[in-house]
Amino acid sequence: MSFDLIPIKISLNQKRPHLTSIVIIYLIILLGVGAWKSAGVKTHADFALAGRSLPPWILVGTMLATWIGTGSILGNAGKAYEIGFAALILPIGGVLGIVILTRIAGKIRGMDTYTVPEIMYGRFGSGARNLTVVALVMAYLVIVSYQYNAGGAVLQTIFTDASGHASFSLETATIIAAVFIVLYTVLAGLLSVVYTDVGNGIIMTIVLLIAFPILWIKAGGWDGIQMAFIQQGVPEKLDFTGRFSPIQLINYILPPFLLILGDANMYQRFSAAKTRAGITRATLVLVLAVLLIEVLIVATAAVSASLVPDAANGRHILIYVAATQLPMLLGGLFFATIIGIIISTADSYLLVPATTLIKDIYLTYINPNAEEKRIVLYSRLLVIALGFAAWILSRGFANSPGFFERALYAYTIYGAAITPSLLAALFWTRATPRGAILSIGAGVTTTILWQESPLFSWIFGAELVSSLDAVLPAITLSLLFLVLGSLWGPKQKLQPT
Repeated sequence: MSFDLIPIKISLNQKRPHLTSIVIIYLIILLGVGAWKSAGVKTHADFALAGRSLPPWILVGTMLATWIGTGSILGNAGKAYEIGFAALILPIGGVLGIVILTRIAGKIRGMDTYTVPEIMYGRFGSGARNLTVVALVMAYLVIVSYQYNAGGAVLQTIFTDASGHASFSLETATIIAAVFIVLYTVLAGLLSVVYTDVGNGIIMTIVLLIAFPILWIKAGGWDGIQMAFIQQGVPEKLDFTGRFSPIQLINYILPPFLLILGDANMYQRFSAAKTRAGITRATLVLVLAVLLIEVLIVATAAVSASLVPDAANGRHILIYVAATQLPMLLGGLFFATIIGIIISTADSYLLVPATTLIKDIYLTYINPNAEEKRIVLYSRLLVIALGFAAWILSRGFANSPGFFERALYAYTIYGAAITPSLLAALFWTRATPRGAILSIGAGVTTTILWQESPLFSWIFGAELVSSLDAVLPAITLSLLFLVLGSLWGPKQKLQPT
């Protein structure tokens, strides 16, 4: 199978060996932390929830590093290169979702749960739980797969010499990235991930705060940026508003909003908090942290677009400017930050389905009385198996549209299928198992078939279906089936909360 992600055309200078050294040292530190923390993993709660001992400042760092993933650093940044400053609106969906999460986090910490399917079971029973497991695993493996692709693209760039010769192919680089991510997750699970997340979050914030003004000055300030875009023939990139139609706004903003409202990574970290008050404070700080970092990413990419007229590099604009436009140390830290973000996001989205399959399948249906050592062992084996499955997906996605489009697709699968029923389980007392099951099924089916099945084109017209992503019809049908399934028909007995 072809593996032809668009290459990054970088004319490298003498900084390359130093950049490579910084990144290698950083990766060794990550593995060292994972190996050190692995000694503290004694129980499933240690592996999956870091022993439920995380203070607020750790929680802010790990939630920030988990949310700011490839969808932001490559997806939103690539879209900002394409359309300019209008992309500043892209983070609004995630930020609004986190604002709502500040009202949910404490409630989740008060529950004795590990996973989102457990919450669904508490209200809707085993049918809703099992469907949630399926939807979660599907969506999260897609997310892990494009983290592999992104990691491979970064590694190949780092190990390309001044003549443009890469030390290994993109396929090999992707395999290396996948192996590292799986190994790091296997070592200590959430117990290692959360602490390196804090380091990633701090470095990411500092690097972006320094890099943005440097690139702004290099671009010649607003006048220089304006002149560059005019010379490139794209003055519309200066427009802060009016670049998106209402349908595009829905396509871009709704998926991350729905994902973060029901994101099992966030809920897992809520459960890992030391106290209920601590996680509430952490989510309040997270709103500001995510807003700052997301805006910096988009603004940095938009400014960088004026310095980089070669569109072939736009897909990985931040990788490109880290190698060519920033001082050696800062560029190296920028590379390390990008890799750290990719690893952190992939680890989290790999750990959650492994924890879910253990808690909601193995311990529920196969061996409810399994001892802790066996559970931890099987959790690690599941990480390896799921990591391999995600790598297979990454090969299939190698020639698909960019990271931005794949992120939106994965977000929609999860957000449209699970988020409505999950919020109903927490806040709507009239929701029933029938409504939840119908809602999940409608969300998944609509997302997958919206642009693939002739049925929707026949009903709504081919033009509308081709221009509108699956998110709006999927969430509409998901909500419709949730409400109608809950209110119509004979009353169903609910599970105790």
